[in-house]
Amino acid sequence: MAPNGLEARGSQGAGIASGALSLGSGIQSFRRWFLVQTKPAAEKSALTHLERQGYHVYHPRLLQTSLRRGRWIDRIVPLFPRYLFVQLDIVRQSLGPIRSTVGVSGLVRFGSDATVVPDGVVDALMRKADPESGLHRLSERQPLQRGTRVSILAGVFEGLEGIFEREGGAERAVILLDLLGRHTQVCVRSAFLAPSPA
Repeated sequence: MAPNGLEARGSQGAGIASGALSLGSGIQSFRRWFLVQTKPAAEKSALTHLERQGYHVYHPRLLQTSLRRGRWIDRIVPLFPRYLFVQLDIVRQSLGPIRSTVGVSGLVRFGSDATVVPDGVVDALMRKADPESGLHRLSERQPLQRGTRVSILAGVFEGLEGIFEREGGAERAVILLDLLGRHTQVCVRSAFLAPSPA
């Protein structure tokens, strides 16, 4: 199954038979993007071996922030796990070697033809990435508003819910907890808080 928004469609599924793309002024491009599925956790290996064979590969990656042992850490993970975009000149290069490349599981197909990914899809992904690092980022965490119901993810009060009251200094927040039937102000690390599901 292809990544969200990249499902095969009939108009894209013509594979190599789709012919040349006109660039205006009589110039034609025979370069096409294809979607390659890798083996589990083998994106880097597949990318390296594909590039060694002269293919142009785009591997969108995400800078992901997660809480571990009470600390927020950044990790770089694939934006689409197990998928790479491979561009080749369909006149001069063959899809054949891709299938037997180390780390590759196969080409995403529509029927019997390899699916052609529109240039606009890949271009849009590249534009959304950070221009310096090339990484994609999720939306920044929004500041909590007074009265927001929050969950405590770590620390002494882990698992409890309370009401956000105010910022309490450097990387701290004051929240109201219902302890023994009464609201009590407690100070916790801001990094331990997340808005409670509605």
